[in-house]
Amino acid sequence: MNLLFANDRVGAYPSSYYAATADLLPLQPALQGAVRADVCIIGAGYTGLSAALHLAERGYSVVVLDAQRMGFGASGRNGGQVGPGQRIEQDVIERMMGRADARKLWEIGLQARDLVRSLVDRFEMDVAWRPGVLHADWHARDVPHAHAYAEKLARDYDYTEIEALDRGAVQAIVRTEVYQGGTLDHGAGHLHPLRYVLGLGRAALGAGVRIFEQSLVMDIQHGAKSRVQTAHGHVEADHVLIAANGYLGNLVPQVAAKVMPINNFIIATEPLPTGTVLTRDVAVADSKFVINYFRLSEDGRLLFGGGESYGYGFPDIIRTVRKPMLEVFPQLKEVPISHAWGGTLAITMTRLPCFMRLAPNVFSASGYSGHGVALATLAGQIMAETVAGQSERFDVMARAKLPSFPGGRRLRSPLLVLAMTWYGLRDRLGL
Repeated sequence: MNLLFANDRVGAYPSSYYAATADLLPLQPALQGAVRADVCIIGAGYTGLSAALHLAERGYSVVVLDAQRMGFGASGRNGGQVGPGQRIEQDVIERMMGRADARKLWEIGLQARDLVRSLVDRFEMDVAWRPGVLHADWHARDVPHAHAYAEKLARDYDYTEIEALDRGAVQAIVRTEVYQGGTLDHGAGHLHPLRYVLGLGRAALGAGVRIFEQSLVMDIQHGAKSRVQTAHGHVEADHVLIAANGYLGNLVPQVAAKVMPINNFIIATEPLPTGTVLTRDVAVADSKFVINYFRLSEDGRLLFGGGESYGYGFPDIIRTVRKPMLEVFPQLKEVPISHAWGGTLAITMTRLPCFMRLAPNVFSASGYSGHGVALATLAGQIMAETVAGQSERFDVMARAKLPSFPGGRRLRSPLLVLAMTWYGLRDRLGL
């Protein structure tokens, strides 16, 4: 089953709160016939559009191909959280890669956050940026670790933006009794993700990038000049950048072996009275393995992501997400749901992104594991500078050893389902 079309209509954004509150761009033409470019990019999300913008600003001619619309995938559907660092903690990265490379990955994570902010400011994007992401611990036993990690970042990485919170401090912000403590990262923030990716699209078009929508890539032929084939045309390019993330399918088996697509879901309530669920306009992510994440919209709706689903088809989204929402906020039992949507992201076994050099002139970046607003934006910039001959940051990211998912194409999804079911059971049992 092709995730590009399994749960969505061709050429249509999902019926999300984001799509209802964004100034959508006109449909770009589909690719017809032969086109020549310095660089062809597959995927018009954060990675692809960031790469296109940065390449065009360096003087390259750039073509972007997308099977659907700009920002159609995870870039336009996610929780909108923007934080520093990587998806996993620094002490884990230190054990995996050593302290020197762990320091470089931390700096790259900071650069990712700062790049988002600078692009938003430079292109005057109306993305409703708000500072602050609260990490809420479900179990009291997790709180000492969270506080110790904040101390480690301050001591070893000079990052002093994280405030340790006890149970009372968390519950003064999040109107629930389920959380036992946590941390508040004042250096992180949240935004409207679809407006942001469309802002990148406008900037790229303004820089001269040619974007072709509804142009599914069917084949890539490698060589000194690569050929990227769609149903009704092809692009001949000196370089190819692959930025399809969870919607890659089997186009590039080497990447697909290390990057697993999974679905996630969000619901939006009707506008709530002030202080019903949050007393401060921060985003929240909790410590469950099957994570709950939420924040307020500009008009006071709760945007709540959570629930678990396995397989490519979407379940009853409201039923799936309402259950964990009411576990956190039982006071919302009678509140109507205005929007419900799902999307596909991509994870790796280690939760570090997958940067791969597939040929001397073909690069891929994907597998942001739920940390993609910032990292995917920076990945585009990194691939652009790699095309230009500056590969230091790409090479650092590519040094992360990412194992392939076990079982090959046929068994890896069932094995992931088994693992996620086990971790979901641990969450429910409080283990």
